[in-house]
Amino acid sequence: MTTWLDAVHWNEQGLVPAIAQEAATGRVLMMAWMNREALQRTVESGTAVYWSRSRQKLWHKGEVSGHFQKVREVRLDCDADVVLLQVEQVGGVACHTGRARCFFRRLENGSWVETDPVLMDPEQLYGA
Repeated sequence: MTTWLDAVHWNEQGLVPAIAQEAATGRVLMMAWMNREALQRTVESGTAVYWSRSRQKLWHKGEVSGHFQKVREVRLDCDADVVLLQVEQVGGVACHTGRARCFFRRLENGSWVETDPVLMDPEQLYGA
């Protein structure tokens, strides 16, 4: 039986890039990877679940920090190879560095400049 998951063009590792965007503002928070199970669990639970390539396991965003992503909408791009999650970022911190978003560096005159402040010490989020 073909399902909505079959429409996704998974890469050779069985993954698809997933972009998390703040639903209220349109601000891009982060990019992570999803496998089939992560996308299915995300849709079923209403909270973002990703695939951790470094740990080789499912990663429920916020499971340690408490900063969950409530999913408001799931979209698939025109080539069916990128997923967009429109989310409500609970707690305001999406990045493991303690910032609101992972895209906190901007290229200025040939150098990367950190533009977004650390909102919470990462040790507070994840422990020592």
